[in-house]
Amino acid sequence: MNLYDRYVMPCLIDGCCGMPAVQQQRAKLLPRATGRVLEIGIGTGRNLPFYDPARLKTLEGLDPAGQMNAKAMKRAKQAGIDVQIVTLSAETIPADDASYDTVVCTFTLCTIPDPIKALHEMRRVLRPSGQLLFCEHGLAPDAGVSKWQHRLTPWWKPIAGGCHLNRDVPSMLAAGGFRAVEIESSYLKGPKPLVWVTRGVAVAA
Repeated sequence: MNLYDRYVMPCLIDGCCGMPAVQQQRAKLLPRATGRVLEIGIGTGRNLPFYDPARLKTLEGLDPAGQMNAKAMKRAKQAGIDVQIVTLSAETIPADDASYDTVVCTFTLCTIPDPIKALHEMRRVLRPSGQLLFCEHGLAPDAGVSKWQHRLTPWWKPIAGGCHLNRDVPSMLAAGGFRAVEIESSYLKGPKPLVWVTRGVAVAA
């Protein structure tokens, strides 16, 4: 791992993921997590302050970027939440079928090498009554914006840890075996190619 990936990239991602508009999206979603919870792409733990500890039985996090774990553990301690973190990507989740009541995935599908495979894994480990809470940036509906997203993605990916600006979130959810029961999309404040965000709740299709 080079110095950029070890030190600079985690700070860049943590800063972008901590923007006020992004934090507002987290605040609307995370308190709904309940029971045994798995967070995909826990990263530096930006979601942790927004969980309701009284609703959690257990919280586990999955993320291949082990260099971000220290920040996540610090935020967990500040939030008064116990979390176990496994350093793996989500294409193979080390859990039995129907293990979790809630799976959380925020600003993560953009970076997973095979997001459809990862979504199938999330569906597999969710209990039949379980929910996927998601909030992801992705392909915008406006032709002018999406054109720039396609242009910028090859340059953006190496800077931002493999992040794609042009992934179609609703289409990925459907291809991964989910049906959105709540969904809301809008531009957040910021450069439009980076801030078309889709938030909601999905269940197994």
